[in-house]
Parts: sequence; structure tokens; C-alpha cells
Amino acid sequence: MRHPYTRTARHTVVGTLVAGLLCTAGLAVPAVAAPAVAIPAAPAAAAPAPDSVTPTRADGLALTPPMGFNNWNSTNCRAEFDEAMVKGIADLFVAEGLKDAGYQYVNLDDCWALPARDANGKLVPDPARFPNGIAAVADYVHSKGLKLGIYTSAGTKTCNSAGFPGALGHEYSDAQQFADWGVDYLKYDNCNNQGVDARLRYTTMRDALEATGRPIVYSICEWGQNKPWEWASDIGHLWRTTDDISDNWGSMLSILKQNLPLAPYAGPGHWNDPDMLEVGNGGMTDTEYRTHFSMWSVMAAPLLIGSDLREASEATLDILGNKEVVAVDQDPLGRQGAVVSSEGGRWVVAKEMEDGSRAVALFNETGSPQRIATTARAVGLPDAAAYTLRDLWRHRSSNTAGAISATVPAHGTVLVRVFADRHWAANPPAVELGLDGVPLLEASKPVTLTTTVTDLGRTPATQVSVSLTGPKGWTVRAESASRAPSVPTGKALRTRWTVIAPAGTPTGRYDLTLEAGYRSPGGTRADSDLTVAASVVVRPPAGTSYLSDLPWMSAANGYGPVERDTSNGESGAGDGHPITLGGVVYAKGLGVHAESAVEFYTGGACRAVTADVGVDDEKDGKGTVAFEVWADGRKVAATGVLTNASGAQPLSADVTGAQVVRLVVTDGGDGIDSDHADWADARLMC
Repeated sequence: MRHPYTRTARHTVVGTLVAGLLCTAGLAVPAVAAPAVAIPAAPAAAAPAPDSVTPTRADGLALTPPMGFNNWNSTNCRAEFDEAMVKGIADLFVAEGLKDAGYQYVNLDDCWALPARDANGKLVPDPARFPNGIAAVADYVHSKGLKLGIYTSAGTKTCNSAGFPGALGHEYSDAQQFADWGVDYLKYDNCNNQGVDARLRYTTMRDALEATGRPIVYSICEWGQNKPWEWASDIGHLWRTTDDISDNWGSMLSILKQNLPLAPYAGPGHWNDPDMLEVGNGGMTDTEYRTHFSMWSVMAAPLLIGSDLREASEATLDILGNKEVVAVDQDPLGRQGAVVSSEGGRWVVAKEMEDGSRAVALFNETGSPQRIATTARAVGLPDAAAYTLRDLWRHRSSNTAGAISATVPAHGTVLVRVFADRHWAANPPAVELGLDGVPLLEASKPVTLTTTVTDLGRTPATQVSVSLTGPKGWTVRAESASRAPSVPTGKALRTRWTVIAPAGTPTGRYDLTLEAGYRSPGGTRADSDLTVAASVVVRPPAGTSYLSDLPWMSAANGYGPVERDTSNGESGAGDGHPITLGGVVYAKGLGVHAESAVEFYTGGACRAVTADVGVDDEKDGKGTVAFEVWADGRKVAATGVLTNASGAQPLSADVTGAQVVRLVVTDGGDGIDSDHADWADARLMC
């Protein structure tokens, strides 16, 4: 989905750990850990340690990842982007506590200048947007104890379709103007670069900035096209590793996966930049935004707010202002988190901290709750009798004998900090709340669910009680003990429940809430809760059905909605075209856009999924994707990477006995631009 000279379209492209820590996320039995399926720590082309290839700038700038605001994701080039808005953002940084949380930079993106230089070749601020000029805005921002950033491109024009002046050939003059205005940060984009070598054009601007004598943080925004992580650590302070982010789950997920393997290249003064934050722009849920913020922080990514703070909700400000999560991002050791394990969409990413602790993200990529587990040893901590676990979203501490585990909501992330210290006994034991299996209910039919309350701590949990509640009108009845006088380390209170959704309940997702209370050996009261989405489902009919005629349990898509019987179309519902692969038009199928996952309930009654798959012809030579079929969390079929030139490829998967079938399309490892993927003629045999 790449339109190189229209920036708007160009790549427009928890739960809680218990009682003190892992509460909504339900910790797991210490003896069991998720399989450690590691992804590469770095791309194949990057065998040498990065600092042995290129030195790091020694100017003392950006020793931690830059934090601030950029207007582009919320305003683009609209008229509301002006001097009053920029000053208002600076005011809000102070009023809402964001400055105190560490945010410094108030950055202007494209459209701040007039379309033509003046008679002396100088840039001219748009007098309608900035009637007092950029220097006056910088003065105001500086008066608040903040810093100002500005934007231009390493080409003859910027990326906006209006074509504002770029800096190619004007580097020294433009850099001096920025310095004279009091600019503290430069974002240097990649459009209209006339084919000039990337390293040359970015080095020229580095030299021009240095020649001004003003300390200016230098952000290289060439979208990762020339692998800047391999050569730019002595040129810029940060470099974009991917195409532009968009405010949807698929875009964020694709960028996350591209940036994770680049951990060896990040450090003080030189950072991988997976693009700005979308938190609060409305295209994702708060759970997904917490994941976005958690994973960017674990990756030591720049934290540049991309939402309009004048309209930010309390939930948005709570996410952006979480000082404990920000501290992970801003840790002075400067390590980017590394992948410990990843299997079936269940990720463990651990970041070494300056004080010897580890920040650990348990990230659930999938559309259903998942149990994700690791150990203190697996994330790099030394052996100890017990550890302190700190839940960075609930702001509670507990002790654990070594297990780090949770039942993580769909698209959610549990973020903890783990310490091998001597103070663990001051905290109550970590208690995992769990629910065996995925709650799938057919209306009016009873389902038996089993909940667990497991003590992961070094100390016992006493006076333990548990309750399970559902929506109004549902039957939820305990069939075994829901109380225990004591639960020792590694043991669990297991309770069976009968759950019935009333007849006529529409298909969809409904919350079940599991709550537990207990006491530490010293008598301190602790509480935990876990919210799990139960799905009311309908069994598919016998025989062969087109998947596009069946209801799905969940659908996540890179751009726009999943479409039935048309291609993706990319934006709104119903904007797709006839599904076409290799010149063949299909009347039935699903049109998706990587990263995509569509889940169907099969109820153990189906045996096979078949489809012709590929990149839709509407992309005309663009797009790389890979198709996968999963049955109850197990991959049962995959294509490998396909391109637009591959045409239609047959795909068949044995799903015998599966309760849930998930159709997945990944980005082929190169980002999601133009990844319009078709499940053509997709059928389910039951």
C-alpha cells in the first residue's frame, strides 16, 4: 500500500499479575514454562557486533530514547496544525504531567513551510499556520522547559503531495536556519531523494547540523530501506526501521515483528525507531494500545506521542503517563529487549536493566486468551530463593519462586519487572488465576469450566476464596470447592463451574470475571482478578461450506476490515473488488490484508480447510505474504512467502477434531505495504 509521494497514503502504511502483581493475567504453575522457540537475534546480514562496524556519535545526545510529541498521526496537513496547536501541546505536557513523566520534544511534521523558498533560497514558515515564525514557537516551547523539533526531507521535496521544499542541496543553509530558530530535533524524511545514495545524503545533513554548533537530535527517517541500523550509528541518533505506522493492529504488529530482531543495534545515542505512537487515535482498543506502549518501551524505542492531546481520554493519558513503563524505555543501560521465546503467537521479550533486574513482556499476538510462561532463569536472572515481581500496569509487587507466567488477554501484554533482591519476603505471594481451555458456549447448552488459583510465591497463600461471574442472565454455578484454608507454593485451588448462556444469546464475545482473595502469611489481604472473553458460537453445518458464508469468532486485519467475497480494498467496508488471482476471478472467498487472523468455530466436527491463496491481482506486481492455517493453536498448513507473481496456490489443511480454526496471513517479513491477500474459494468440510 505504498504511494511514494503522498505522505497521507504512503505507508499510512491485562490483565494483572496477582495480588500485588499478576492479577488480571493469571500466573501459571512454576514447573511449566512455555517452549523457548527463539527468533533470530539479528538479521542474517548482521553477524558482526554493530559497534565493531560503526562507532557511535560522542555528542552526548539521545542517551535514552527521545520522548515527545509529533503532530502527523493525528492532524496530517490539516489546517488545525498551527502555532496555537503546538503551544497548546506544550501546555498540556506540563498540565497533564507528561513533562514530569519524561516527555521533552514537541515536534512539527510536514506542512509547516510555504511551498517555495524565498529569493535567497531560504525556507519560509507558512504565515497562516505560524504567523510569528518558528523561532517564536521555539521560544514558547523552551519557556515550558521543553524542546522543539522540526521536519524536512532528504530530497528536493518533502513527502506531502503538495511538495514542500526538501533539503537536498540546501543542507547547510537549512540546518543553519533550524539552529537559528532554536530547533532541538530534526526528523529527516526520504521522499524525492533523486536516487542519491542514502548514506551520503544523511551524512551531509549530519555534517551540516554539526557545523551549526547547536546540539540537535538527528532522526533518520529513510524507512529502513537501506538497513540504516548497519551503518547509521555514527550519523544519526535514531533511524526508522520500517515503513510508517498506521492506527490499526495489523500495522503495529507488523512493525513490532520487524523491529524486534534488531536489538543488537540499539544503545545510548543510537536507537532503532519503529515509528511514532498511535495510542489514543481510536483505531485500536485500550488493551491493544497498552500492548503498543509496552512493547515500544521494552524495545527501547523513541516514545513520540501521535495523538491529539487536546482530545485525549483519561485512559490514553494513563497509558502515556505510566512512569513505571516509561522507566523501562528510559533505562540508562540502553538495552533493547530481546526475544526469549515465541510460539503460536505467544511471545516472551526480556530487557536487561541497569540495576540488574529484567523487564519482561508476555505478549499475546492471537485473538484468544493465551497462557504465556517463562522463568527468572530464562530471562537472565541469577538463581535465587525467590524474586520480587512488580506489575508495571497495576503497580503492585509480589514474590515468586521463579515462575513468570500469565493468562494474557487477546492482543494483550502483561509487563512485569523482576528483581533478584533480598526484599521479596515483604510482598505477598504471586497467585496465578487461570481458566482451563477457551470458553466456547453454544446457547442454552451447559459447559463445564475449571478455574485455578495457583500459588507461585515462596510463601503460602492462606484463606483463599474464588468467584466466577458472567453477564446478566447467565448461569454460573460452582460444582466443587471455591475456598481453601491454605494453598502452598506450586499448589492450586481448582474449582469446577457450570456455565450456561441463555437460549437466544447472539453469537459474540462476553466477559467472564474470575476473582480471588487471599492473605499472606503475615495476614496482609490481597486480591486478584482475571477477565476472560467467552465466545457464544454456532456449530457449522454438516457438509461443505464456504468460509465467507460462516460467522467468524474474531477477525484482525492490517488495513480495513476483512471482506467477504471481495478483495480487501484497504479502507472502509465494502470497498474491495472481485477476488482475482493470476487472472482468474473467484466469486467466493475472504479478502484480507497482512497482518491478518480470522478465527472460526468448528466444534470438533470438521476435517479440512481448502483454498486457493495469493496476493490479489489489484496490487499489480506488489505485495509479499505468507498463509498459515492453525487448528487449536497448532500450525497445520503453510505456504511460505508468496508474491503477486505467484498467482493462485492451492492450500489444504487437516483440521480434524479442532474446536477453533485460525486463518493467518503474515507480511512475508518485509512490512505490510500492498499485502492484499485472498483466501479464494475457501471451504470448510464438516
